[in-house]
Parts: sequence; C-alpha cells; structure tokens
Amino acid sequence: MNRLRLALVFHDHQPIGNFDGVFEGAYQDSYLPLLDVLRDYPDLPIVLHTSGSLLEWIVANHPEYVDLVRGFVDRGQMEILGGPFYEPILACIPRRDRIGQMVLYSDYLERHFGARVRGMWVPERVWEQSFAADIADAGIEYTLLDDFHFRNSGMHPDQMHGYYLTEEEGRLLKIFPGSEKLRYTIPWQDPEETIKYLKGLHEKFPNAAVVCGDDGEKFGTWPGSKAHVFEKGWLRRFLDALRANRDWLNVCTTADIIDNTPPLGSVYLPDASYREMCEWALPPERQLEYAHLTRTHENDADWPQLKQFMRGGFWRNFRVKYSEANEMYCRMLEVSRRLEEFQLTAAAELHPETLAKARVELYRAQCNCSYWHGAFGGLYLPHLRNAVYHHLIAADNLLEQIAGRSGHWVQVVADDFNLDARKEVRLAGDRLVAYLSPSRGGHLFELDIRSTKHNALATLNRRPESYHDRIRAFAENRELGGKVASIQGEVIFKQPGLEKKLIYDNWPRKSLVDHFYSADTELSDVQRCEGDIGDFVLGVYETVLRRTAQRVEVQMTRQGQAGPHQIQVSKTVSLDVEHPGELDIVYQLEKLPVGETLHFGVEFNFAGMAAGAADRYYYDSRGRQIGQLEAVQDLPPSDRLGLVDEWLGEDLSLELSEPARFWTLPVETISQSEGGFEAVHQSSCVIPHWRVTAGADGRWSVRISLSVDTSAAQARKLREAAVVG
Repeated sequence: MNRLRLALVFHDHQPIGNFDGVFEGAYQDSYLPLLDVLRDYPDLPIVLHTSGSLLEWIVANHPEYVDLVRGFVDRGQMEILGGPFYEPILACIPRRDRIGQMVLYSDYLERHFGARVRGMWVPERVWEQSFAADIADAGIEYTLLDDFHFRNSGMHPDQMHGYYLTEEEGRLLKIFPGSEKLRYTIPWQDPEETIKYLKGLHEKFPNAAVVCGDDGEKFGTWPGSKAHVFEKGWLRRFLDALRANRDWLNVCTTADIIDNTPPLGSVYLPDASYREMCEWALPPERQLEYAHLTRTHENDADWPQLKQFMRGGFWRNFRVKYSEANEMYCRMLEVSRRLEEFQLTAAAELHPETLAKARVELYRAQCNCSYWHGAFGGLYLPHLRNAVYHHLIAADNLLEQIAGRSGHWVQVVADDFNLDARKEVRLAGDRLVAYLSPSRGGHLFELDIRSTKHNALATLNRRPESYHDRIRAFAENRELGGKVASIQGEVIFKQPGLEKKLIYDNWPRKSLVDHFYSADTELSDVQRCEGDIGDFVLGVYETVLRRTAQRVEVQMTRQGQAGPHQIQVSKTVSLDVEHPGELDIVYQLEKLPVGETLHFGVEFNFAGMAAGAADRYYYDSRGRQIGQLEAVQDLPPSDRLGLVDEWLGEDLSLELSEPARFWTLPVETISQSEGGFEAVHQSSCVIPHWRVTAGADGRWSVRISLSVDTSAAQARKLREAAVVG
C-alpha cells in the first residue's frame, strides 16, 4: 500500500547546571504530559531523545518516568535515540570525547530501557562531515539533521523525502533531513495545516518518508504552549487527525523507515546547523544585514529559489564572537588533554575509578548550552557558565589526586592556554588556580577555587547584540510590544528601562585591569566605561617567572602612557604554600612625574556571586555590611573591602597596604531568553583607586592581598556529611 511514512522525533533537554525547579517544571509541563496523552494512542509510535543531563535527573527524581518510557519501548510504541551523553556540540570537543560520550550514553540507555540504540540526535544539529566517521565508530547507524543542511549542499527540496547515505574515511552513516516546515506548523498551527501539507507530499511523492524532529519543550514548557498544547487540546486533535488519515499516512519510527525503505542516494553535507543557529553565529551587524535582506526580498517572485542559497555563519565562530566561550573551550581542552595523558600512566591503572569520575566531570562540562547564544539565554546565564567551570575544576581536582599531590604545594607554568599564539601563565596550588594574560593587560582572567569548584572570574562582557535595536525601538515608540506565534518572535520586556542599560565594555571584565583616570573622573563616568587616559588596560606586559618549592610568582612590567606621561607599571602576583588561599599582588609604579598627582585604579570583577539577595553583600574593614553585591557605591578610604556569598560559603576580600577609595558597581548584560528581554547580573566590579603623588624618586607602590576563605562552605559540607552518616 502506498502510504507516506511520518516519524515524529521529540528531543528533551535540560542543561547541566540548570535550576532544579526548571527541571521539575519542564517535567511536569512537557515530558510527563506528553507521554500521558500518548498512552491513549498506542497505535501511534514516536521517537524520543532525552539528553543525558536530563535523564540522570529523571532517574534520580522521577524513576517512575523511566518505567513509563520502558513500557512504551517494550510494546513497540517508542524508539529511543542516543547521542553524546551530556549534549555537547560535537564541533566543540575532541574526537576522543565525541566517541567516548556516544558510547557511554548508548550503554546507559540500553541498561535503562532494554533496547539497542541505533540512531542518535546531533546536539543543535551542528554538523561537520568528519563527524560521520566518529558517529559510525561509536556504533551508531543513523542520525537526523535539518533539510536546511541538505539545501546548503545544493539539493532540491523535492529530494528530501527519505534518507541518504554519507561516509567519511569509508565509514557509512545514514542521515534523515528533518522538515523545517513541520517544525513551524507543529504545534503552532492547526493540525489540519500539517495534514494538508503531508497530503500534498503524499500525492506528489509516492512512498515518501518525512521526519519532524524538534524540542519537546515546545509541548508545554515554552511560554503559552502548555495551555495551547494540552489545556486547549491541540495535541489530542493532532493525534486524532493522524489516526483519521491512516489510509494514506503511516506514523512510524525512524528505524522503521530504514528497515522498510532504501536510501534515496548519497550525499555530503556542508558545515551547518539549523537555519536560525547559523544566523545567530553571525556578528551582530551581519545578522542585521541578513534580516534586512530577508525582509526586503521575501515577497519577491524568485525568493523561494534564492533563499535556498542563503547561508548564515559557522558555529565555531561563536568562540570568536564571545571570548568567554573560547575561555571555557580552552579550559575544557586543557582538562581533556591532561586526562588523556593520565590514561597512559601507571597512576591511572592504580586509580581507574577516580579516572572514570574525572572523565564524567569533563563530559558534563562539555554540555553545549553555555558555549553559544541565540534566542535563548545560553552563554548569558551565569549559572550555566558556573556549571561548566564547576565540573572542569572537579575533574582537575581528581587528576591532581591521581597524580598523588598532597599537602600544600605550588606550581607555575607558561603556555598558550587560550589559543591566541601568546603565552599565558598558570599559578596553581592546592587551594587556588590563577590564569594571567601578560599579552593582554596582564589580566587575571580565571581564578579557580578548588574547594567550592568555582571560577570567581567567570565573567561576561557587555557587548552589542542584533536584538538590542529592538529594545531601543520599543523605548522610542512603544509599538513593538506584541507577541507573535513562535518563540523566536516574541517581544517581552521582563524589566522596565532596559534601553538605559545598553552600555558596552571596551575591555574584558576580568581582574588586575590597570586604569589611569583623568583627574575629574567620577563613578558615573566609570559606569559608562569612560575616563581612562592610559594605555595599560589592554597593553602588553613583559613577563618574568620565579619559582621555589615554597613560592611561585609572575612579574609583569609595562612602560606606557598615562595621559601625557610615560611611566612604568610592574605588578607581581604570587602564590605561597604558607598562604594557599591568597594571591599576593604588588604594584610598583615608576618614572612618575614628581610632584604631580595621577589617578590610578585596579579593577577587579567577581562573578558567580549572585546579586539581589540579602546573604550576598559587601563588608568593610570593620566587618560591617555595606550593601548587596549589585550596589553602586563610592566608598570612603579604607584598607579592606570584602564580598560574601553565604549560599556559596565564600568570602573574598581585598586588603591594601595603602588605603584607597573604592568604587563598586554591577555589570549587567541585556539579553534575550525564553521569557523575553532581561537584565542579567554578570559580575560585581570593585575598583580601589588612589590619588598618587610620587616623591623625588618617582616611585609609588601598594600591596594587595586577594584572600579566599571557604571555611563556611567546608563547615556546611561537614554538617551535611554528618547528617547523611
């Protein structure tokens, strides 16, 4: 019988580090209700992919769901897709980790659901042809991408109603094109629109096969979708329509299509993702040009022919667009390389379980959502970036354990840690790990606190985004506030006055950022990134490393301009076994104009310590609370300022040998997410600043002690362990 085959693929995912309430909300609003409805339609099979980060949470919190899914599998109503365990972008991790994650997840799925995994979901459908060999080597038979990938290869839309063979180095893989048309009709349009489209395909292409693969969160979790899909009955009407047309429509699994139809041919696909992702990967100004071209020509008679040749950007360039994504990527590569090196040592043979734990921590840190940004928060969400570093630091700690390090120790290494063809410096010990970039302002760009597994410098810069124009337009005419049918088009403002916060940073929001301000610079100028008259912020510093068994240090020196004056700045950062939780920082200013006053400041940014909560606050030299971590303050001279996050159990303080005035201000980005446009607190900026007047020798110096106290976190761990025990 000539029937069109339709495979419905649901992709359920929550990223590592997302809030427990978000997991629970999506479970109650999307994942469980979908299966509850499908139980009433045993003749309509589906294909389900659940990311490993989500499935681990489900196993721990809702094991009954695992039993429910296994029931669907046992009666042949569901096919389970695999993939890399923790949903990494395959282009963002080494080949060894791609294969390792896929094999690990296939084994995990087979243990829980009792069925062999044949197909996989490619995270965010980010594709490069070399992945075909990796997927085949992991034992996967087929996958699905978007028809956009196939159009980019030059294929005509009429050729996409089945599956194709591809290969890399002789390893074969089958690939389905997923229908973009169905991604937009399901569930946003009336079921009859989908039936009408499918009927047209059936009449035109005998024995066609069509795949629709998209996010399960569209069915209940996305704004407005729960009422639409479940409460107003869209899903049941859709399933009823599928049943009503079974004389020509066969709802089946992707494995059924492969087992019962031959491939349509062979294809090699270009580097791509889904259409929107390719647009988001473009620089902001090019995104605007792309959107303008689309709006200008979408009603042209030849637009359907032209648009198939339009492509956006390349996913890997997110690491160019966002330096913070590159920082996470490079740190991940460092841990992955170390783990691979340990794999071959005798120490690894003695500690196989510890090595396996380190590998899982690495894999968790590779979860994709923190490494890019589009219509969803992703990179802009601090808790997701913090989760990446949490697992990287956990893996690093385990590798140090395998290496047999104990007691207090220190180490200094110079290498190209961020892949910029310049060397950075890594100061490491048993409590802290600090990364510095002498070639770019001598910044302290990462500070790992081993005990709490927290990078206190996981900051994010304020930068232009293409959608910022929509915020400005809304503020100007108040006419762009209505909603449209799909989540990508919604214009919702979660806070008022966002347009006033569209300020962009001119340098990385890291620490040890050296400023020389004009004499009249005030806090309001600093908030707007104005007032700096020096060339030290991004200047190159010459570097000397010193090491003993007890102490390691890096000295960075630069001769540069401070207004009309040519001066020299040296800063020495040290880590000592006697003070393992402290960075000792000494600034030496030389060749200063005698008798003249310069305004000098050192910028610190502390991230991962949330704002807007009473238990996250600044304190002064007398231990008094002086404002929450989002406070804008111009504080009187003091020799100490601290930041406390009671929830994390961290106390970070700056102690100065020369009292300084302190400016504090929040760094807030304006980004878009599922809920709309919003301001997000990224870091607390602290700037001690001095009016420096040099004596006859033209010199001035200050010692800054950056101390990290996690005793509160350690005490809490002991209490929790006692309760468990």
